[in-house]
Amino acid sequence: MIRLTRMDGSEVYLNPDLIESIEETPDTHITLSNGKTYLFLEPASVAIERIVGYKARILQRSSPLHEKKYLRRSRGEKFRPSCKLQQKI
Repeated sequence: MIRLTRMDGSEVYLNPDLIESIEETPDTHITLSNGKTYLFLEPASVAIERIVGYKARILQRSSPLHEKKYLRRSRGEKFRPSCKLQQKI
């Protein structure tokens, strides 16, 4: 979701996958795929930068190179207990 500001100053979170077109007259008109049109204060270039950033974060998180920290094996292999067990004689 991207954050945009309506003409009355309220913030709206918009799903960029639903955006069909962006028109920049003095105001920015965004038309969704369901036919609804919204007016925003941000220029079209800012909205497009936020959309690109949103998509880049999704692609980065889905990359196989971006693995979860808790799934790494290297730390588990280097694990050594901090307390020593005493042997009974």
